[in-house]
Amino acid sequence: MKIPSKKSGRGFTLIELLVAMAITTVIITILVSITSLSLDTWNRSRSEIRAARQGKAMIDSMARDFESMVVRKGNNFEWLYAAFSPTLKGPKREGGSETENKSPNAANLVFFSAATDRYNGNIGVASRDKGGDVSTIAYRLAYKNPINSGATPNPKFETFVLYRKIINPDVTFTDTLGTPFTVAGKDLLTKAEGAAPDISVSGPGIDDSNNFICENVYQFTLTFHVEVTRANGTLTTVPVPLGDGSNATKLFKIAGSGLHMDAGMTGGAGITNVMLKAGRLTSVEVSLTVITDFGLAQMRNRTFSGTDKDDFIAKNSYQFSKLIPVPGS
Repeated sequence: MKIPSKKSGRGFTLIELLVAMAITTVIITILVSITSLSLDTWNRSRSEIRAARQGKAMIDSMARDFESMVVRKGNNFEWLYAAFSPTLKGPKREGGSETENKSPNAANLVFFSAATDRYNGNIGVASRDKGGDVSTIAYRLAYKNPINSGATPNPKFETFVLYRKIINPDVTFTDTLGTPFTVAGKDLLTKAEGAAPDISVSGPGIDDSNNFICENVYQFTLTFHVEVTRANGTLTTVPVPLGDGSNATKLFKIAGSGLHMDAGMTGGAGITNVMLKAGRLTSVEVSLTVITDFGLAQMRNRTFSGTDKDDFIAKNSYQFSKLIPVPGS
């Protein structure tokens, strides 16, 4: 009788298992690296697209408002108020200050315009359109929670927010139009702050959540281009930036009697402050710096030194600017 022999099954050796594990680890590492790189690229592209949309939307909005700006001469009224804002705070890291990451340039801006979105776009609708065409437009850059701006907002959701407040023509006529001009005062800004956007609605401030228009705007810069007559009678255009630098003005106003700015502001090459004030505003250059969500998060947790911050902002933000012609002032 033949007894069948037992076939012993041969398993993997330890070396074979180690080799298989090493190959698997290499494959997984490559896949994770590719996935991580793809996610980083996707996030960066998404941030760029988001920033581009926000920047373009804001530039277009300001362009429409400035292109229909309203100024009347031969009076003592104020028609445009623009001031550098030095008090704006920024992302605060633990143990840090609210001012170490503040925006380097933020403006308060109020002027009059024949805005096409007055009465919420209901132009010609008898129940809404009161017949006026001059609205008050106010812009402000703030660092706050764009949704919940109450007494105790969550700092986790705070960001740089640009607000736009439009005050309809009927309220403009009764509350802001005809504001007396003062050299250093801010009456027009104060009136725009408190005026209701509609005659039947209580008015929120400029940086109220109802006026939210764009977030992550790290820098909001204005440069006014003024046509000046030289001593020899020739014309030249001088840029007058709004800001805190030695070649900038902290305050720029248009009154019915002419332009007004800091007494130390000159145009160089023989252009005096008196010549600038007697000039004519021809265009406004609007510049926006939109920072990414990653950039804001890093500013809340990172300490910068020297020029590191400038390099970081440059790598994690996008710049948008436009030169906007304005009606003669």
